[in-house]
Amino acid sequence: MNMLALKRSEQSPRSSYAFVKMLILRTPSFISRRLTEILNCRRPQTTTATVPGSIKVFDRHAKQRQRDWAVQSEHFEDCRYLKDEVGFRVADKVFDLTKFNEICLDLGCGAGHIGPHLIKENVGVLIQCDMSSEMVRRSKSAPENEFPTIRVIADEELVPFRKSSIDLIVSSLSAHWINDLPAWFRRCISVLKPDGCMIGAMFAGDTLFELRVALQLAEMERLGGMGAHVSPFVTPQDIGSLMNRAGFDMITLDLDEIQVAYPNMFALMYDLQSMGESNATYKRSASLRKEILIAADCIYKQMYGKDDKYPATFQFLSFIGWKPGPTMPKPAKRGSQNVSFKDLSKVIEQGPVVEEKS
Repeated sequence: MNMLALKRSEQSPRSSYAFVKMLILRTPSFISRRLTEILNCRRPQTTTATVPGSIKVFDRHAKQRQRDWAVQSEHFEDCRYLKDEVGFRVADKVFDLTKFNEICLDLGCGAGHIGPHLIKENVGVLIQCDMSSEMVRRSKSAPENEFPTIRVIADEELVPFRKSSIDLIVSSLSAHWINDLPAWFRRCISVLKPDGCMIGAMFAGDTLFELRVALQLAEMERLGGMGAHVSPFVTPQDIGSLMNRAGFDMITLDLDEIQVAYPNMFALMYDLQSMGESNATYKRSASLRKEILIAADCIYKQMYGKDDKYPATFQFLSFIGWKPGPTMPKPAKRGSQNVSFKDLSKVIEQGPVVEEKS
């Protein structure tokens, strides 16, 4: 397994830079040449902040600790189901690309939810990047006979790669923890080559609204106020606007929903913790009282329970954007369609009709 540590450490900038270079030199030669070109190994700046501290929403250090804890938990493998499903859907969109992607970057790879579904016909080399060292060490990917996988320990919010060095960026259920999304999208498009594509998915909209409402009502009833226990999520229109402002073209957005049934509210909260998806906002409440949790569980069941199950809604926004270039896909000309919407159901059932040439 090839692994690079690009994290900012307690060392001086000079020693950190030397450490990164040493790790690059220890990788196999056929890979190290490409890494030297791709990785942004300039001496780190004195700060890693991407936005002013006054407007930060998420505590990235807390999120790193949560991910490190989650991957070492007893039931981590059992709680991969949601991220594996969304990762498969992201990988499925890669199959729609007609061009071969020599360098594919998985930003916020977690424990590897996209890589196992990619194939060598679409990808030449996969770079998995995540700020959690424990997640990266446990990350899964395709077999070595498909394509080589490089694992990089680095904060995915910083996108520490050289400009115009990546053919394809994929990201699954990581971007909703980014503090400065406008700058993140700008950094992503800067590392893409012309005609490069970005495909991703992130939690959005009304994700976990049942849990949010149950906890809020329980606290209002007993404390006369409420704390922040579920992280805020972006709206689909915000992402489309941010990608457009960053310079992406041919933007496509899809909002999908997955509903998972749990035996009780506590099972849902435990699974979220084992996924590394606990609340990580700076203004999160430090604790929850026992009586609040019991009351919230009853409210959850009374308001949303079905067949003695507790449904939890996960809405995730899928996005695709292209960096403009000469061979970037173009939309079809208006009026060029040859099938009417009223006949669409027949085409789905019977397949397209192919006219034979005489």
